Amino acid sequence: MSKTIAILAPGAMGSAVARRLGENGARVLTSLKGRSEATLKRAADAGMVGAEDDAIAQADIILSIVPPGEAVALAERLAALIVRHAKKPVVVDCNAVNVDTVLRIGEIIGSAQAPFVDAGIIGFPPQPGGKSPAFYMSGEYAGEVAVLKDLGLDVRIVEGPVGAASALKMSYAGIVKGLAGIGSAMVVAATKAGAADALRDELALSQPAILARLEVALPDMIPKAYRWVAEMREISGFLGPDHPASQIYEGFARWFEHLAEDAKGEAADTGLMNAFAASIAQKKS
Repeated sequence: MSKTIAILAPGAMGSAVARRLGENGARVLTSLKGRSEATLKRAADAGMVGAEDDAIAQADIILSIVPPGEAVALAERLAALIVRHAKKPVVVDCNAVNVDTVLRIGEIIGSAQAPFVDAGIIGFPPQPGGKSPAFYMSGEYAGEVAVLKDLGLDVRIVEGPVGAASALKMSYAGIVKGLAGIGSAMVVAATKAGAADALRDELALSQPAILARLEVALPDMIPKAYRWVAEMREISGFLGPDHPASQIYEGFARWFEHLAEDAKGEAADTGLMNAFAASIAQKKS
């Protein structure tokens, strides 16, 4: 059965997911009002159809895939649209937000009488011929979006209420991106102190898996650092204000914020990270 799915917004992940759904027979809508020329091209290349708000509100499924700081505002916008229509789409929040945030989003969508699903994406945007990232989903209505599996997405149900999928996402991202934060901070500090080569060589001897990860992770994180700022704060909120480790993730948010700004200027610290990653590759060859 053909499905109409709306994806907001057509960023790197959203457009790649749209392409995968379109390849498997879905009609994918998005909102293109006020978007840049680069975004318009990305959406067109992915086969997404620009649509007015009313058409988006009447899709079968709406996937919210935006930076975490925009998730609540998008939910409020969607609720205001959906409440005007008798037919209600299933709204799936796929954003890296903490449990309290996703519960708030669920209440907003619920106020429009629309079914709501909590989701967390783990993995990279799907590439043509490649595998889908994992879409972990939880909540009463998670089974209603099982059709997404038939449309090419790797849907995995997490037993539990709204919040269970987001808790998994927060925990996973806290580990993986936390390690990237620790590694990048120490690489920059070691380089400034003149110990970069010694650090690289010791990691090669005693922690080769970590060194191999840094070779890929350091240059990969630089263009993404701005998107990780809000996510680190969501993880801090997931731990809670009284948790001793919550300030660690607030610190990572400040570090990634610094790296994002650094990359716009003379790129001093991000340049050191790239140089360290390049030295790993050079040492191996």
